[in-house]
Amino acid sequence: MRLTTPAQAIAAIPSSSTIFMHSAVAAPGLLIDALMNRARAGELLDMRVVQIHTDGPAPYGDPEFADIFRTTCFFVGGNLRKAVAEGRADYAPVFLSEVPAVFRSGAVPVDVALIHVSPPDRHGYVSLGTSVDVSLAAIESAKLVIAQINPCMPRTHGDGIIPVSMIHYGVECDVPLHEIKTPKITEVESAIGRHVASLVEDGATIQMGIGSIPDATLSFLTSHRDLGIHTEMFSEGLIQLVESGVVTGAHKRVLPHKIVGSFLMGSRRLYDFVHDNPSVMMLESSFVNDTAVIRQNPRVTAINSAIEVDITGQVCADSIGTRHYSGIGGQMDFMRGATLSEGGKAIIAMPSTTASGVSRIAATLNQGAGVVTTRGHVRYVVTEYGVAELYAKPLRQRARALINIAHPAHRETLERQAFERYHVLPDSL
Repeated sequence: MRLTTPAQAIAAIPSSSTIFMHSAVAAPGLLIDALMNRARAGELLDMRVVQIHTDGPAPYGDPEFADIFRTTCFFVGGNLRKAVAEGRADYAPVFLSEVPAVFRSGAVPVDVALIHVSPPDRHGYVSLGTSVDVSLAAIESAKLVIAQINPCMPRTHGDGIIPVSMIHYGVECDVPLHEIKTPKITEVESAIGRHVASLVEDGATIQMGIGSIPDATLSFLTSHRDLGIHTEMFSEGLIQLVESGVVTGAHKRVLPHKIVGSFLMGSRRLYDFVHDNPSVMMLESSFVNDTAVIRQNPRVTAINSAIEVDITGQVCADSIGTRHYSGIGGQMDFMRGATLSEGGKAIIAMPSTTASGVSRIAATLNQGAGVVTTRGHVRYVVTEYGVAELYAKPLRQRARALINIAHPAHRETLERQAFERYHVLPDSL
């Protein structure tokens, strides 16, 4: 590895390259800035970027660089939603478990990997820190690897420990990682969290995302015992359960007693918690999200969210109509893995309405909306009004169960729409 400046390292990238950006809060901001400086100077042409999602600025998606950069997102983050909507970037729907194989197989070739790592240890190894996910596969596939080396990046255990010999250019810095503020939990989210927590059994293995509903759910698990964690991502809401002894992983069959994740996002408190913590294993998404691995753990409880659910149980989680909002991610990996697990539960949790009052439970999905989780995979749907258990229920009974947890202001309309569809009075559904 050659230590140098951001400008000198980025100067090694030729035009017509495909560049992988390290994921989430590991996005290497200094290297991205240097890349944009070269683009502004007219030194780069026909560039492509591939990534899942990144936090912080993503200027390569700005109109200024529309003739230079084209980005493919396997998950659409907030910093590139406008670029995708306006045609400067693309969304590629792929299960998170399969993205590493996309890189390794050459289906999407990677020429350059821009990454963000911890300083080398005394053995000459750095850590990918907060994001192993699909990043390890991109690094192994790239012809040129440029690393932003930062003592603020936690040294996490697992697949992300790589030798400095894999890195061609290193740029030393000392800059804070992007932090995700802990969201304020509303009454609605608290009610949802309480309902979801009621479905979690002692000894269960939990998968959850980030945000108010997962954090609300975690806050209601403080009296549970021997929970395990096997999840693609986690946030600092988990720390309290670990420190209070609720999370032990004693009943897990895959890496018992270990907290297994693929990437993480949060505040400095979370980054300090995982730093050199042997109880946390950050592993590649091809393993963490593998249904065959997930199902081995007992009572896997997968908690995911949605944009809308129709009265048959179809789940749209990546688009608002035709507008792509996020991505498939690992939802189907874990929903399927949970249903195959002994005693597992696949849960979709969401508020009953949008911020503008539109029902998230609908007679039919919006035109153009994509189905991420099929009606055959979802077992439970939860709103602030309760739990709808859908497993093995006919469509008419599903409709009744879902209407019962819809916002009261929308139930009459939904009942009328269900009658038009199934020709049965609402009380008979």
